[in-house]
Amino acid sequence: KVGCHAKTSFDLLRLTGWLVWMLNNLQTLAFSGLPGLESNSSGKEWTAARRLPQALIIGVKKGGTRALLEFLRLHPDIRALGSEPHFFDRHYARGLDWYRSMMPKALDGQIVMEKTPRYFVTQETPARVHAMSQDVKLIVVVRDPVSRAISDYTQIISKTPDIPPFESLYISFFSLGQIDSLWSPLWIGLYAQHLERWLSWFPRSQIHLVSGERLISDPAGELGKVQDFLGLQRIKPEGSSKPHCLGKTKGRTHASINPEVMQRLRDFYKPHNQRFYQLAGQDFGWQ
Repeated sequence: KVGCHAKTSFDLLRLTGWLVWMLNNLQTLAFSGLPGLESNSSGKEWTAARRLPQALIIGVKKGGTRALLEFLRLHPDIRALGSEPHFFDRHYARGLDWYRSMMPKALDGQIVMEKTPRYFVTQETPARVHAMSQDVKLIVVVRDPVSRAISDYTQIISKTPDIPPFESLYISFFSLGQIDSLWSPLWIGLYAQHLERWLSWFPRSQIHLVSGERLISDPAGELGKVQDFLGLQRIKPEGSSKPHCLGKTKGRTHASINPEVMQRLRDFYKPHNQRFYQLAGQDFGWQ
């Protein structure tokens, strides 16, 4: 996870983004007055309204989704919900009107988006998202499934410190010595299985995959690719390329795991990763 650094750079980037937006829309603003107050001479509505999202960050848990969302919220043409609404996996019965009411108000031309990492692994979600919009853009942040699983477990023990050690939980209770692929921290990392479900509803061109590792090592590069995918003008972070503090729950020190268990997990994920690379059309280089 990206940690707490460069609050000044965060503020400067936000200011830079708004200045770019103002310059791009200066002529329109001269005729229309302030956004949100009236229509311009061409009849274009400047009143902010709540709309269904045009883009979703659908996964994965502990992949870097919060960091990506905080980066994207710096862009003046993005309006993103800060919390996770869990509409398509938990609250679908409440209906699209309720979902729309959760969204931030946005001007015409701004992209509305939200993130709920559980969407990527929930079986019913792709069909439900497709029913809302066939054109929605989908973003998935992925990282090495072994380190992702350990990060997931680390979060679990921070909330429930009395649970058994990782080495006890990753083995199936029903089969002697076999890895329990249904245990949530391991199951989430079966990316190919989950991506195949989404590809049965959406073309690969509507799904953008972000490398969680490169989001840390080269955040400006990964952010630029996401902005391109969304059809936005690139806004490059100046100075430090890290966003403001993501909170105390981010960047925990991972639990210590037996090296032999780590190797077993790498061997377990290897064929799944290769299948994922084929579906993704890119090699993420996980060992």
